[in-house]
This record gives sequence, C-alpha cells and structure tokens, in this order.
Amino acid sequence: MINIKQLNSSDSDFQQRLDALLAWESVSDEAVSDTVKEILADVKKNGDQAVIDYSCRFDRLDVKTMAELEIPLSRAQAALELIPQAQREALEAAAARVRSYHQHQKQDSWTYTEADGTVLGQQITALDRAGLYVPGGKAAYPSSVLMNAIPAKVAGVKELIMVVPTPDGVVNDLVLAAAAIADVDRIFTIGGAQAVAALAYGTETIPQVDKIVGPGNIYVATAKGMVFGTVGIDMIAGPSEILVICDGKTDPEWIAMDLFSQAEHDEDAQSILISDDADFLQQVKDAIDRLLPTMERQQIISTSLNDRGALILVKDLDEAVEVSNFIAPEHLELSVADPMTMSKKIRHAGAIFMGRYTAEALGDYCAGPNHVLPTSRTARFSSPLGVYDFQKRSSLIQVSEQGAQSLGQIASVLARGESLTAHARSAEYRLKD
Repeated sequence: MINIKQLNSSDSDFQQRLDALLAWESVSDEAVSDTVKEILADVKKNGDQAVIDYSCRFDRLDVKTMAELEIPLSRAQAALELIPQAQREALEAAAARVRSYHQHQKQDSWTYTEADGTVLGQQITALDRAGLYVPGGKAAYPSSVLMNAIPAKVAGVKELIMVVPTPDGVVNDLVLAAAAIADVDRIFTIGGAQAVAALAYGTETIPQVDKIVGPGNIYVATAKGMVFGTVGIDMIAGPSEILVICDGKTDPEWIAMDLFSQAEHDEDAQSILISDDADFLQQVKDAIDRLLPTMERQQIISTSLNDRGALILVKDLDEAVEVSNFIAPEHLELSVADPMTMSKKIRHAGAIFMGRYTAEALGDYCAGPNHVLPTSRTARFSSPLGVYDFQKRSSLIQVSEQGAQSLGQIASVLARGESLTAHARSAEYRLKD
C-alpha cells in the first residue's frame, strides 16, 4: 500500500508541512560541478577532440572523427519511413497541432509616429542558431524534439542543431523521425556536459549557438547553468509535477492515473491532489492502491508518491485555488464543474488543464501548447517555452529634428543631474540656438 502524505489545511502545522513537501534542491553536488567544469574547459580548449574523447568514454563509442558523430539528414528521413505507420501518423498529427498553436505566438515588429515626426517601435528578429538537447539512452523522447524544435522553426531560427547521446551506438528511429518532421538542420550523436559545451563554445565542426534548449540529466542541467551568459538557455528544469484540484465528481480512477502519469517520470516527481471532499480523497487513495500493481513503473511511482506526493483536504474550492497559487505547479488540472471560471483565479501555473476530460498527458504529446514548463515554483515568474524564446526584440528610435529639441532639453537636465556632462552635451549639440 502507498503511504502518501495527507494534509489538512485546517491543521495548525499545515503551512509548515506544505513547505517541507515542496522543498527540492535543484543544485548539483560538488563532485558533479567539478566534473562539469573540467569538461566545459576541456571542450572549450580542445574542441572536436575533447568531444570525441568524452563520447567514447561516457557513451562507449568507438569513433575517431566528428564526421562519425554526425547523422546525415537523409538518415533521419529514412527513419521516418522505417517506423510503424501508426507512430508516423501520430508524430505528424502532434507536430501539426504544435505548429498551429505556436504560430499564434509569433510576434511582429511595430512602430508608431508621434506628432513631431519622431518614430518609435520595436523590431522582432529570430535567433540565428539554436541548439536542442534531446535525452538519449534508456528513454526516447520524440515529443521533446517536437516541442523544442517546432517553436524555433516557427520563430524563424535559421539553423537548429540537435544533439542526442547514443550509448553503445544505439540510435532511436523515433527520435530521428521526429527530427525529420520538425525540420532539424543538423544532428550529432553526442550528449552530456560535452554536448552542452560544444553548442555553447563551438568546435571546429559544431558551430556556436545562441541558445540551448531541452532537458537532460544533472550533468546537462549543471552545464546549462554554467554556460548561461555565453549563450541563452530555456530553463533549469526540476522534477515533473502535477497538481489536481477536484470537486469530488470525477471518477477516482481517472484522478489516480493522472497522478501516476507524473509520478512515473522519476522518483523525485511530485503528484498532489487537492479537494474539499474528504470521502473523495479516500476514494482516490483506494484507487491508487488498487491500480498501482497494474503499472509497469510501479516501483518508481510508489517511491514518488510516498516521498513527494500528497492528498490535501481544504475547506472549499476557493481555498484550493489559494493553495494552488502558492504551489505554482508545472501542470495544473482543474477537474471541476466550471473550470473556466476557476482558471481566472489561477495566477501561477505552467499549464492549466480544464475539465474532467483534459488529461495532462494530452498536453505532453499532442494538444498543441508546449510541454516545456516551469517547475519548482518558478511558474511564479516564468512561462512555458514558446516562439518568443527564439525571438529577440530591438527598440527602434528615430527622433525628428523637431523632436530632438524637446527630448534634448529633457535629456540635458537629467544627464547634468547625474553629472554625466558628455551625455548632456551630446543632446545639447542638436538643439537649435
């Protein structure tokens, strides 16, 4: 049986217990940090050769040149033909939906002209080159390829370079097929901190990118944190999370399986259910115990729910919203009668899934919105990955001769107030006598 934590908002120690439940340190230990620093410095100095050496060492490859680590696009296209037809159709349907959704996010340049002829505005440009890290090894994540690559392409990124580790030389056709569908430009079979370093600094073969996106293990996450500033990154992602608010009217087994859907990611994943119906919470707990033995990843789910899961009883659904806003979950399901109204009260969540039929898993694969979402309460200040992450904004300022007279006077006064005389005189030179 699962020994999932049960919290009650009316208990005096509720906030203390909630804080303890949410606590998760995303920092890597000193040994990981030292290893990553060494790898980054080596790749920065020795380029291709360092990448080759680490790939042979960590992924058990036997290669001598970078050419052996690059997969030609024709191989990705061939993978699209090799996978089962049902998988190809599912990938193409998901890609179409993701592309359609993200096209709505694309921003355009704009200007306006003031009465004196001064023109102000904003110019939108795409990044020149982006790097996409895709996890490899035991797991295959074609959905991650779609979610990271498609927004970049919609934004207008000229070159998208994908890196994916292939331990023991095992290449996943589903991942390659997704890369073909998403129009990835180059693919390298490298992973770990060495792949992040190659993208961040560039090597003789791999060009430096402007931004690195995509999930990875603790070495990848640590490396992304260290190269930030040299390049942009999407985020440092923590364990996956789901929070369900339910009014007690949804099938308990549906909710139990929704909690499982995140718990099966890894032992640190977090699944929380909030309800104002104590009997329903018990029904879900019974469903968890009943369904757990049927799950392939039973042990991972069990550890996740025991260590970081919770069933929370609140006095009403308004309080459920308050608790949810404090938690700021990555995925939030509103399994209630009027989810649209409740959604208006939600201030902090990566993605909001509304209604009893909206399983979070649909968002992971094919609903359309991006599944790269803020975790560990960072939804308080950050947003899902999107087209805007691959676009930059430049301010446009064209001051007319008439506008220079009024703006110059203002700038002169403020600059002299800051004792920046050259600033003041630069503006004053343009003033008419």
